[in-house]
Amino acid sequence: MKLSLLATLMMFSTVAQTPQVSLSKRLKSDTTLNVDPDSALWKSAPAVFSENSAKGLPTPGHRTEFRSRWTDKNLYFLFICPYKDLYLINPPVTDKETNKLWEHDAAEIFIGADFEKIWQYREYQVSPQAEWVDLDIDRKEPKPEGGWRWNSGFTVAAHIDKEKKIWYGAMRIPIASITDKPVKPGFDFRVNYYRFQGPPPVRANIAWQPTGPTGNHHIPEAFGLLRLEK
Repeated sequence: MKLSLLATLMMFSTVAQTPQVSLSKRLKSDTTLNVDPDSALWKSAPAVFSENSAKGLPTPGHRTEFRSRWTDKNLYFLFICPYKDLYLINPPVTDKETNKLWEHDAAEIFIGADFEKIWQYREYQVSPQAEWVDLDIDRKEPKPEGGWRWNSGFTVAAHIDKEKKIWYGAMRIPIASITDKPVKPGFDFRVNYYRFQGPPPVRANIAWQPTGPTGNHHIPEAFGLLRLEK
C-alpha cells in the first residue's frame, strides 16, 4: 500500500512539473456546432484520449476521446464518450443551465489562461442530453454559490447513440469568457478534461491528466496545456 501511494505521488509530481499538451487546429471561420465526428468540423481535429480516473487508475470500457478546433473568437470541443450505463436527469432542462450537473453524467473542461494566478479558471460542462452549466472558479476566494451564476455565453450540443453505447457532447466557448488576450497559433491555455459516468454507488470518473491520490478535479497544478496550432 505504501509503495502504491508513493508511486501515485511520484506520478502526480511528474505531471505537475511537465504538463502534457493537447492541440487545437484552426478553423477558417466559425461554424454551426455539431456532434458528428466525421463532419468537416471534427474529422481533422487533433485528439487526446483518457481511460484512467483522476487518481490515475484504469476505468475499463470508458476510453474517452477529446478533440478541439479554434477560431479567433471561439474554442470548439468534442467529447466521444463510451458508456456502460447512463445516469441522466429526467426530465432534462436545456433552455437554462443546470447547477450540479456533475452529479449525473457529464463531460467537463477546466480551462484558464493566467499562468500566474493558476487558481483562477473556468469550468464548462455538457451532458448526454445537452444540459449545460458554466462556472467561474477561484480556488483562493470562491465566488458566491461556487460561481455557477456566471454566464460565459457558450453553447452545447449532444447525442446518444444507444446502439453503439456512445454519447457525444460538443461545446463552442467564447475565448473572451476565458481571457481578454488576443490568440494566435502557439497560444497556450491551461486545461484538463474530465467525465462523470454511470449511476451510484459506483460511478466512473475519467480524467485526461491525473490530479493526485484524492481524485479532486480542482487541482490546477495538475492541468495540462491546450496549444493552438495552424
